[in-house]
Amino acid sequence: MSVAASSTQMAAPDGTKTLRVTDAQGLPRQPGSDRLFRLVCLTAVLAMMATLIGLVGSLVSGGWLALSHFGFSFFTTSTWDPVADQYGAAGPIVGTLATAFLALVLSLPVAVGVAVFLVEICPQAIGRWLAIAVELLAGIPSIVYGMWGLFVLAPWFAANVQLPLMMAATPGSWLETLFSGVPNGANIFTASLILAVMILPYMAAILRELLMSVPSHMREAAYGLGCTQREVVLRIMLPYVRKSAIGAVMLGLGRALGETMAVTFIIGNSHNFPHSLFDSGSTISSTIANEFTEATGDMHLSALIALGLVLFMITFVTIAAARLLLGRGGTK
Repeated sequence: MSVAASSTQMAAPDGTKTLRVTDAQGLPRQPGSDRLFRLVCLTAVLAMMATLIGLVGSLVSGGWLALSHFGFSFFTTSTWDPVADQYGAAGPIVGTLATAFLALVLSLPVAVGVAVFLVEICPQAIGRWLAIAVELLAGIPSIVYGMWGLFVLAPWFAANVQLPLMMAATPGSWLETLFSGVPNGANIFTASLILAVMILPYMAAILRELLMSVPSHMREAAYGLGCTQREVVLRIMLPYVRKSAIGAVMLGLGRALGETMAVTFIIGNSHNFPHSLFDSGSTISSTIANEFTEATGDMHLSALIALGLVLFMITFVTIAAARLLLGRGGTK
């Protein structure tokens, strides 16, 4: 059954007339290439969703043995004993959250400062080259950061920061508890420092692009009203990009949550629950990387896959929280 087509003339803004072809229902007529394009896009979306569902299904199926055997205690205990087939994920979970949060706290102010400097303070000729250098830092492999942390940062940190702080802390005080640990430089805090250095270029580069998108007439109007440079940045530029900046922060946080090799080198790889900043610990990614090839028992392998499911859920909750913040944010 053929559908009759009709054509109508429409006036363009410049006064010329254009021909608009519609079908019998008055809808725009679509050529065959457009229908093929829509089919390809739909196929891509369905393939992506099928991959996501398959990934979640594989993690749930592979980790079900450990989750059903240990129950909720899998998330609340830190015992990790492959010999006795006893596994608790509290240590790696806390280590993942602690290192990612500390890395974000350490790197975000620096990233904002770098972006503001490149956009508002630095001369344009120099700022262009500095921006390229920042982007190059984002391309350094994580294993290089890990080796630098192990052979350079950890010894220096142990001798010049960790040991003096431990010696200066009053016995029995909360500072002694906070700074307790083995003074070898491999601990939660140094792992957070490495992560902070790694995610800093990502956030700085994106924040720079966001600040450059602020309309120039807004800045010029603020300066014309007598605002200082600090007031223009804090009251005009940052509020204008606050909604999009959440995406930059979430990108850095996602990188910190899932980082593997750099953290494995420097965190100490202890499954115990960390009690201080300078305590050795582990993350979900480092635990999986260290033990997956050596996991011969079904329970051990299932526990590692369950850890992967936990990391997936943490990332999912982080993204959901970011979307919630974006929904409540401003227009930019």
